[in-house]
Amino acid sequence: MKLYELQPNKGARKQPKRKGRGYGSGLGKTAGRGQGGQKSRSGGGVRIGFEGGQMPLYRRVPKRGFNNIFAKVYSVVNVSDLNIFDDGTVVDENLLIEKGLVKKVVDGVKILGDGDLKKKLTVKATKFTKTASEKIEAAGGKVEVI
Repeated sequence: MKLYELQPNKGARKQPKRKGRGYGSGLGKTAGRGQGGQKSRSGGGVRIGFEGGQMPLYRRVPKRGFNNIFAKVYSVVNVSDLNIFDDGTVVDENLLIEKGLVKKVVDGVKILGDGDLKKKLTVKATKFTKTASEKIEAAGGKVEVI
């Protein structure tokens, strides 16, 4: 069998209905649009969310809170999670993603000071909490802000 010989099985592909091609086709004259009205017209119909003049749902539902479009989104990692690395390892964003501690980095990684660190690591991240940097340095490691 050659590539040019490939074709779908007989009856597998249905021909589209040709609208407005005479009354013998069953879809002539009004072409399945009915006898007039807004939806029968070219370009007719209502916009998305329109409810016939009734107050639409997106305006009836109360709006709550505030969404800061300038907010920075940091992926967070606890100091205790860094114990999976060997002594002397340079821990950066790529290594954290590789090991599965962080799924996705948007604006950077922030290291939090929860738990204890027993390894001597060089940690490179966007932000550190005060306790996190203290614990890393107390274990003999280094903190580098990117």
